[in-house]
Amino acid sequence: MKSSLLGFMVILEKHKPYVSMIFIQFIYAGMALLSKAAISKGMSPYVFVVYRQIFASLALSPFAYFDSKHGGAPLSCNLLCKLFLVSLVGLTASSNLYYVAINYTSATFAAASTNTIPSITFIMAILIGVETISINYMHGVAKIFGSVLSLSGAIVFALVKGPPLDFIKWHNSENQNHNSHEFSKIHSKGDNIKGSLMMLSANTCWSLWLILQGFIVKQYPAKFRLTIIQCLFSFIQSGILAIAMERNPSAWKIGWDIHLLSVAYCGVIVTAICYWLQVCTIETKGPVFTAMFTPLALVLTAIFSAIWWKETLFWGSIGGTVLLVIGLYSVLWGKNKECVKQVVQEKAETRLECVIQSDGFDKV
Repeated sequence: MKSSLLGFMVILEKHKPYVSMIFIQFIYAGMALLSKAAISKGMSPYVFVVYRQIFASLALSPFAYFDSKHGGAPLSCNLLCKLFLVSLVGLTASSNLYYVAINYTSATFAAASTNTIPSITFIMAILIGVETISINYMHGVAKIFGSVLSLSGAIVFALVKGPPLDFIKWHNSENQNHNSHEFSKIHSKGDNIKGSLMMLSANTCWSLWLILQGFIVKQYPAKFRLTIIQCLFSFIQSGILAIAMERNPSAWKIGWDIHLLSVAYCGVIVTAICYWLQVCTIETKGPVFTAMFTPLALVLTAIFSAIWWKETLFWGSIGGTVLLVIGLYSVLWGKNKECVKQVVQEKAETRLECVIQSDGFDKV
């Protein structure tokens, strides 16, 4: 018995990055499902963001305390201003757009749209000048092709329905309960378009945040402290927005129900635990490995939505999903090949420098 348990622990330790990423995708699927449930039950999306950010701040506080023990330059006024603006774009605008949009779309589309983030980030990085591209190489063409295909897949998913899947006929079920009908209600075409555009706008804001975060971390490498400061800024910004949008005091009431479960889950589990697991996985396997598991959250969300909430799946959505996934992996493949090429070039330059130095020549 002990040897079997020891063998299982050895296998688990060996495949820990894979287990961590699968676990993270389950968490992201739960985020889309629970947030959709809370907002469909009548919770204000603006209030949802406020509560989520305060839960995230409280959950990250212990990590930020230990992070500060490792040192770090003091926060300047200039850096705080930058963090305020970055939080406004990446956390406040992105989160509010996401949760307002999810009221007009399905949880499955919310999960599907996240697959466009690598492509949007890549396009924005080129426009800003952070990323370079060359159509003379296959990996450059793959990144362009993947970006276009990924965005096209999101558009197809949102606008093209087609016939429902024959083997899932929830829409004809007579015993469909009220809660399932509430979560899987059919939105008008105008609502679908509005929700899709808002969701893509939220992903664009998040992509911009990812790019700007790279500059911020170079100035102040204490990642946990940066995260909690941005969460606190977003809490203040979202609070002001929620007060302006929700004049009814009852909108702020929260009890022991799906509302509390959703905001606690998104704030504590998604922000705190997922952040830590992703940082550890990126350190061991790299960002490309982490991004490869993104489509799994879409598959899980679609399955659970169909089972629990009787959400109808359409062939058009399946086609859009296929385009999304192919586009995502095309971008990741191109990025991976580019990184490998850069590493090979750097090693070649290092060997050449060593040869020159060993021969007694100075490098001009």
